[in-house]
This record gives sequence, structure tokens and C-alpha cells, in this order.
Amino acid sequence: MIQVPAGSWWDWDVVEWNAGRLRLGAGSDLSYHHGPELVFSDPLFVSCPAAFQDPAFREPTPEEMRTVRRQTGEAPELVVAFEADAGGPEPASGLIAAGGLDIVRGTVLRYWRGDRAPGERLAPWVRPPQA
Repeated sequence: MIQVPAGSWWDWDVVEWNAGRLRLGAGSDLSYHHGPELVFSDPLFVSCPAAFQDPAFREPTPEEMRTVRRQTGEAPELVVAFEADAGGPEPASGLIAAGGLDIVRGTVLRYWRGDRAPGERLAPWVRPPQA
């Protein structure tokens, strides 16, 4: 199962999602930066809130595996399930099937800063200010 690096990773959101990658960012406050990222390569099936808190990652149930196979027509390399607080009265379920997973550590800034410290990087949507 997923082993998220130790830390206070309460807040989570979708940082990037395209045909080749789903990137989830985690932090204690996503206003200015996030820490670790779960980077799913070749996402085949994704059902999760755009933003959520305190996920409990777990193995998928047999029914969830059937859902993924029914939707994708195959048994993916990786299937991850979780329950999380997404603001509703009940926990929200997440289910992600993908070709692989990388856990990327470091600080990802969500605002422009030209004088980044070693190891800091910018979120994909951050651009330098227009002159």
C-alpha cells in the first residue's frame, strides 16, 4: 500500500491531471505550497474529489476491482483506494487505477518566487509575472 512520507499532510488536491499523469499534492495548508506528491503514471480510471482531507489509503475491495476492470477492460498495474473527508456528511471514496506510482518529495511552491531554495520547485500552473 502507499507509504506517504511522514509529516502533517492533512490537505490534498489534484495538482495536475492529463492523459499521461495524475498528480496529487499534500500539505498542512495548501495556500502557498505543498510537500509530497503522489504521481500516478498513465491513469486509466480516476474517481476522486478534486480536494479532500486526511485520506486513509487502503487496498481496493473486490467490488472496486470489478468496477475498474469493467470500465477499463483490463487489470491495471496499480489500483489504489481511499476514504477521505471531502466536506460532505459522509466520507468520500477515491479509486485510482494507473500504470505506476512515484512519490515525489520536496516543497512545491504555489506562487511565483524566483529565488527558490535548493530542491524547491514551482507548481505546474505558476508562471513568472509579466513585465
